[in-house]
Amino acid sequence: MIKWRDEYNTGVENLDAQHRRLFEIANEAYGLLRDELRVDKYDDIVAILDELREYTKYHFQTEEDYMLSIGYKKFLSHKAEHAEFIAKIEAVDLDKVDASQDEYLRVTLDFVCTWITEHILGRDKLYATP
Repeated sequence: MIKWRDEYNTGVENLDAQHRRLFEIANEAYGLLRDELRVDKYDDIVAILDELREYTKYHFQTEEDYMLSIGYKKFLSHKAEHAEFIAKIEAVDLDKVDASQDEYLRVTLDFVCTWITEHILGRDKLYATP
């Protein structure tokens, strides 16, 4: 489970709310992983991946619009990191997901949780308001 901590706040209220939603999506995946009664999780995994991809695109666009509005100097490198994240999510091989569902969930959760926390603390905090 990934928990929101105050240190993740950027001071930009709508972006912080969107970051919290990304944590919620990750926790939905974690809950699915922990559900030992579900044998076939494929459809739920696909739904979570779809939601993660679509919500992340929405969030990244909102964040990029904000960065442009404040004249953020590291906009292009930040946008490139966003594009890399989306490309990784879009490159998911659903056949591999189906073959090893729990293992795939573990790997995906590790990637998403690490990326989200490192990105917020390492990159998003750079545009944070004091």
